[in-house]
Amino acid sequence: MEKSLQAETALISGGSRGIGAAIARKLAAAGASVAVNYQHCSEKAQAVKEACSALGVQSRIYQADIRSREEVSKMAERVFRELGEPSILIHSAGVAGESLLFQDVTDDEYDRLMDTHVRGAYLLVQAVLPAMIRRRFGRIVLVSSIWGESGGAGEVVYSAAKGALNGMTRALAKELAPSGITVNAVAPGAILTDMLTDQLSEKERSKLAEQIPSGRLGETDEVASLTAYLCQREASYLTGQVLHINGGWFP
Repeated sequence: MEKSLQAETALISGGSRGIGAAIARKLAAAGASVAVNYQHCSEKAQAVKEACSALGVQSRIYQADIRSREEVSKMAERVFRELGEPSILIHSAGVAGESLLFQDVTDDEYDRLMDTHVRGAYLLVQAVLPAMIRRRFGRIVLVSSIWGESGGAGEVVYSAAKGALNGMTRALAKELAPSGITVNAVAPGAILTDMLTDQLSEKERSKLAEQIPSGRLGETDEVASLTAYLCQREASYLTGQVLHINGGWFP
């Protein structure tokens, strides 16, 4: 792959597994230095870091709870010092809901979902934005979901959180466009990740695939490829968009 991001540093929240890990590897293949954020999965984060380093780039892992301003600020300071100021931010950290029915959602579950997806985005963007504005270049990609646009029964709070990310994407893109910074969201459908396989049995995944026009579930690498394009300098006129990648499941 052409080293088109060789001069860039990327910070990826939730980079230890799933879509975040695939994005980290894809950006490393394009030459970016990669900061892999994780909260609990240190061994998986280390494996992603080693895969990125094997591609000939600098890569480090950073433990932080992205719901905490203090932890995000400390992580950002370390990234700035060790890898340079990030010009690419990917917010991929996410958690699934625990309750099937809306009336069973607890305050703790609501806070966990909204704080991880929405507050996390808010804190991460604020941490890297001053450097992007000074440089007059930046790429921000928020990982949303099909449910953020269509809504999902049994996923009401998750859908609301991802919908908030979509609104943030569209508004922030308008605010930052004069500074040379693009803001986009990718909204995957059913992608083969640990989160999905934890939620659905093999039989349930097979039934789900039958509902998708493409006839299959998506791969994390497919989401990563779309995200990597959004980080290119040539994507400077593409901003404020929520890009669906779902095999035709939701137009």
